[in-house]
Amino acid sequence: MTRTEHLHAGADPAARATGSVVGLLLAAGGGRRLGGRPKALLVHRGRPLVEHAVGVLRAAGLARVHVVLGAAADAVRERAALDGCVLVDNPDWEQGMGSSLRAGLASLAGTGARAVVVSLVDQPGIGPEAVARVLAAHRDDTSLVSAAYDGVRGHPVLLGAAHWAGVAAAATGDRGARGYLRAHDGEIALVECGDVARPHDIDTAADLGHLE
Repeated sequence: MTRTEHLHAGADPAARATGSVVGLLLAAGGGRRLGGRPKALLVHRGRPLVEHAVGVLRAAGLARVHVVLGAAADAVRERAALDGCVLVDNPDWEQGMGSSLRAGLASLAGTGARAVVVSLVDQPGIGPEAVARVLAAHRDDTSLVSAAYDGVRGHPVLLGAAHWAGVAAAATGDRGARGYLRAHDGEIALVECGDVARPHDIDTAADLGHLE
């Protein structure tokens, strides 16, 4: 049975201090249902959404952040302040989120990272508190941790390095890590975040009201 935990930042400080847990932001989407407006460049709180999302990861304690870019990558580089991030180009971004996840995981090779916290650029309602709770549940290379909202699995997700190859192999289309996580449901620590975050996506014009 899936374990459910309600954790707060502070656990495993050594991992964060050594940078062995890295943030991975998937920000390659072209916003097809938004009329072709790349999600990374939507404006939230006066800045590009990708810049906001990187700030959330850093505020949660992740000093190292990899950002996967795809649609309008050159414009994102020009308009967003992503200093210090590792920017990963995904030329196959139109194939779906799975290709971005594979590209992001591949970028971690040789970095010494032992776990990664995966977040999505189009969820501005998920702030540092939720990310920090997920990060705090990290234990070792075999960790699988997911934020939960009223008990339902969501983002962000922490993947220990022992799972990366399996996740990459299963990440096709827009599935991302869903198939792999479903197959390993009993190993996942669910961290309830419904009291500190709202997991809505910015997918359609109707969702733009979630931006500030």
